[in-house]
Amino acid sequence: MGLKTLLSKAFQSEDDLQPSNWPERLVWWSIICTYPIWLVGGLYVVGSVLCWLLLGCLLIKILARMDHPEENEEISISPVIWLWIIGMLVMQVALIAGHVNFNLGTGAIIKSTIGWAKGWAALALYPLAGALPIRSSITTRAICIVGFHTLLIMPFLMLTPNLGLPEVLYVSPLRAVGGPGNEFFDVPLYEIDGSTGDLRWRLFAPWGPALGFVGNINFMICLLEKNRKWKLLGIAGSIVMCFVCKSRLAQLCIILIPTVTAVVSRLRKPSMLISLGVLSYLGGIFATSILTAINDYWEGFKGARAGSTRVRFALKRIAFHRWETEAPIWGHGVVEGGPHLVEYMAIGSHHTWAGVLFVKGIVGFFALAIPMLATGLDLLRRAASPHYQLGSAGLGIIIILFMYTFGENLEILVYLFWPGMVVMGMALQERKGSPQPELQPVS
Repeated sequence: MGLKTLLSKAFQSEDDLQPSNWPERLVWWSIICTYPIWLVGGLYVVGSVLCWLLLGCLLIKILARMDHPEENEEISISPVIWLWIIGMLVMQVALIAGHVNFNLGTGAIIKSTIGWAKGWAALALYPLAGALPIRSSITTRAICIVGFHTLLIMPFLMLTPNLGLPEVLYVSPLRAVGGPGNEFFDVPLYEIDGSTGDLRWRLFAPWGPALGFVGNINFMICLLEKNRKWKLLGIAGSIVMCFVCKSRLAQLCIILIPTVTAVVSRLRKPSMLISLGVLSYLGGIFATSILTAINDYWEGFKGARAGSTRVRFALKRIAFHRWETEAPIWGHGVVEGGPHLVEYMAIGSHHTWAGVLFVKGIVGFFALAIPMLATGLDLLRRAASPHYQLGSAGLGIIIILFMYTFGENLEILVYLFWPGMVVMGMALQERKGSPQPELQPVS
């Protein structure tokens, strides 16, 4: 099979699934062009702008509905998504209050507001896009295509260290538009872990664990794919992402999260209840051994990259202490450079909750915690019901988000994992008993 045929198959499936409206086109092409966009350093730009374009599509649809209600379908937005919208607006209020309290100036407020529009606001706007007429099959197939592209590109990237090529090929000129750092705009071939000396790959992500984050989100989405060939390719590509990045949390989640969602989605079945009863009984008998094994695993987990673990724990302690003693209500407004103890990393980074408390105080903490809790409870209900098709995937995604709040800053990486937020929004919008659209060939 020639390269041309392979690339053709990567962009077109045997059932010829194609987008049928502008929101679907925006989502479809933004996802399947992940690697081409990465090569020009544009993923951060696309991920930051796309949510606002989708909001524009929704506003146009609402206006069309107002002008011609008989010709347009009624639009309803889930109360949980409204909580996300309100929560992220409160984040902006906390941001301004923190800047004012520490006299950071108007220029800093404008700069931070632009950052809010690219990060925190996106956490609400992408689930809101679930109210648009976007078929879940479009997002699912597109993610599977990215998984296939990953399988194609990884053999070459794994050879690059032996070919004498540099770790980073180049930094895109798009860096001029502004952003968190060069790593959001560069094209890396591989990297060497500073603490262990191991080779690892981050592909289109700014650092290794972020790739594992995306891999786990993609894995949950790929489970929805109806076409067996594309489902296997997507799952394989997602698993590769989780393992080549050498992230401990990614490898834990790729096993744990699908297991949890599979159990929850089958709770109403007698066979699952009997199995859980047997496991509970056995767990009581072997409780001591199980607890010892868990403790040993946790110690090994922390010791695998002891330097990284030490820095992360120190950053967290400093952020919590300074939040509590200096700015408990509204926070400091911005992250600050850390001391030598944490290798000069920013205080408020590498931990969503510590970062929110340090930058936006207890107000920002609840602005994020309440929507996440409401989402988790709603999707738990949906996943346990046979009347919802997207509940399990949505539940898996919100659990992954929660677990990664302890190792990453969600608002920084939303430009990468936004397809998961869109699917989560679809799951929250799904009506009881409504079947998912079948894949329709395009004539």
